[in-house]
This record gives sequence, structure tokens and C-alpha cells, in this order.
Amino acid sequence: MTAPTPADPAAAPPRPASYRTIASLAIPALVVLAAEPIYLLIDTAVVGHLGAVPLAGLALGGVIMGLAPLIGAVLAYGTTARAARRYGADDRPGAVAEGVQGTWIALAAGLLMIAAIEVFAGPLARLMGDDPAVEAAAAEWLRVAILGAPFLLVAGAGQGWMRAVQDTRRPMWFVTVSFLLSAALAPVLVYPVGLGLVGSAWANAVAQAISGTLFLLALRREGVSLRVDWPLMTKQLTANGDLIIRGAAFQVSSFSAAAVAARVGTAALGAHQIGMQLWFFAALALDAVAIAAQALIGADLGAGRPETARASAKRITIVGVGYGTLFLVVILVLVPVLPGLFTSDAAVRDQLGSVWPWLVLLLPVAGVVFALDGVLIGAGDLRFLRNMTVASIASGLPFMWLTPVFDWGLAGIWGGIAVYMLVRLGLILWRLRSGDWAVTGAERA
Repeated sequence: MTAPTPADPAAAPPRPASYRTIASLAIPALVVLAAEPIYLLIDTAVVGHLGAVPLAGLALGGVIMGLAPLIGAVLAYGTTARAARRYGADDRPGAVAEGVQGTWIALAAGLLMIAAIEVFAGPLARLMGDDPAVEAAAAEWLRVAILGAPFLLVAGAGQGWMRAVQDTRRPMWFVTVSFLLSAALAPVLVYPVGLGLVGSAWANAVAQAISGTLFLLALRREGVSLRVDWPLMTKQLTANGDLIIRGAAFQVSSFSAAAVAARVGTAALGAHQIGMQLWFFAALALDAVAIAAQALIGADLGAGRPETARASAKRITIVGVGYGTLFLVVILVLVPVLPGLFTSDAAVRDQLGSVWPWLVLLLPVAGVVFALDGVLIGAGDLRFLRNMTVASIASGLPFMWLTPVFDWGLAGIWGGIAVYMLVRLGLILWRLRSGDWAVTGAERA
């Protein structure tokens, strides 16, 4: 037997995705992911200067409304996980067909959410709140903001199939245009028009309507059948089930944190809202690497290249560490000026002092965790992701729930977040090292 030559494919080492390729997918995705949290930060700053009660109302309403972007993320990730494998197997029409079914699911889910919130906005706000004025403000905001839910979910499904076919540029333009308009509209509706807190909800709904419409038009231009395919939709719903459970675990954590913060005090709830919006912004911006990972890993495994997928995963881990550290430096530099941008209430600014250390120190951890989430989503390793998330969040919840008992304040809430992030880090690194996630084929068995 002769030794393999460099030209022999068996001798060639796996070639991971280059840093340039990762960046070409991640940078446009970063714009898409950052657009909504930047808008929400602007919205928080606009509402924050109305006073502590409107800001706390936005905090409660935003947590409940958070179910919509959560389902949108489920649709995006679930669609990408399936469609990227089809794209890697040289089946672009099949990849887009996954997007069609995801869009039908999005429309149905969005309409159901509108019906539920219009009926239950008040009871939900009262369940979470501890101040009648804050609860009333939250319910009023929710009933308007939820009108954009179907469009938000359609945009999530649209981003899913576009990421799978490695088109991250069109979503960048769709989302950027709509949220720039909304960011300009929010202060006008809140102040000169005089709608107050509700003005921010209308601006939010307008942005989502524009974005969702653009994604619908893009899907129509693909020329594939737009009919419901029940067998394919059933497969998507099955795959999305794990992501929905995972998302529900995150919602339990968010609801718990907001409810406990409300019981610490109105100023604490306002400070928690500012801290969480900065955390969500950082999380979604860091998720840009995960978006690139989903597309690249899914395509590699769909094309039957597991060793290349493993090599790319290691490179993506390095990028995640660097990206998270960069965010740490940026936020650390901005800490002295950030409170004044979001609120003029002295009590809220004082409470923010308990949030900054946790927020800053968790960013490098988040960089790795979110990047590797993308690897496992691209691989379709959704059951492990579900179990890992439930276990890690369960480890942090006791710290939140015991905060009122031991008077830990916001430090107890954010300490709980830190615990579950560190548990996630340990579990996901173990899974990456095992290699069991790298299953090949146009569909994961």
C-alpha cells in the first residue's frame, strides 16, 4: 500500500471555515440582531425620562411581550437547523420550503398571541406586579405592542431560511430600515404627539409590521410553492418542540427575575429593566457568531463533512471568546455614562450599581456559550440544548427566589443569572468535546 499523497482526499486535513467566511456571515447578522435591542435601548431611554412608573410598566410589559421574540427565535433557529442541512445537500428549493412552512406557523402563532394578550394583559400584569399604577401601565402598553407579533414571528422564520442559504445581507437591510424608522418614531409619539408610554408600543408595532412584510415579499420572490405542507410542517413543529421548551425555561427565568425585582421596589424594577435591555443587546449582538455557526455547521453536516464541522466549531469557539472580551471592554468603558442615558431618577441610578459588575463579567462567558449554541443548533442537536438549558436555569432560579427572603436585592437576581450561565458554559463545552453532536445527513435522525 502506498502512502497517501497530499492530493489524496483521505490525507487532507479538514479545512474549517475561515475567519473571513465566519465574518462575512456574522457581520450582516450582527446588524440584524443588534437592530431590535438597540431600538429597545432607545425605547427604554425615551420612556425612562417619563418617570419610574412608566419605566417599570415597560419592564413588566416587556417581559410578557418577550414571549413573541422568543417564539420568533425558535422559528428562526428551528428553520435554520433543518434548512441549512438541505442547502448543504445541494437542495436550495427544499431549504426555502422549510421557510414557507415556518412562515405559516409564525402567522398562526402571532394571531393566537394577539387574542391571548388582549384578553389576559391585565391579569398577567397583576400576577407579576406589586404596584397598581405599574400594572395598569404595563397592560396598556401590552395591548398595543402585541399587534406587531405576527409580523415579528414572520421575520423570525424569514431570517431562519435566509441564514440557512447563507444570505445574511437582505435580512440586514430589511430589519435595519424598519427599526431606524421606528427609533425615529418612538420619541415623536411619546412626547410631541403626547401618547406617553403607549407611543413606544405603537412605534414597536410599526417596525415589526414593516420588517415582516419585507420578509414575506422575499419569500414570494423565491418562486416555490406557498401552500401548507402538513408532513413538512409536522416535522418542523416536532423539531421546534425542543426549542420551545428551551425558550420556556428562559421565560421562567425572565419572569422570575422581573417579579422578584418588582417586590424589591419600583426603582429596582426600573434598574433591572435597564440592565436586562443591555444584557439582551449584548446577547443578541454576540449571537451574530452563532448565526454564522448555524449556517456553516448545518451545511457541513448536510454535505457529509463531520470533521470539517468539528474543526469549524473549534474556530468558532475562539471567535466567541474574543468577541465576548471585546464587549466586556466596551461596556466597562461606558459604565460611567450609561445610567444618565437611560434615566434621571436618582433611586433607579443607585440601584444600577448592583447590576454592573455581574453584567460586565458575564460577557466573555456569554461569547462562548452563545457561539456554541449556534454550533449545536446548526447540527440539529436540539434535545441536548433543551436539557442543558432546563438544567442550567434550574440551578440559578433558587438564588432569585430566595432574594426577598435574605434581602439580596438586585445582586441576588443577577447572581442567579451568573450561576446558570456558568453551568451552561460547563455543559456545552463538555458536549463539544464529546463530538456526539456531529451527525451527518440532509436530515438529522
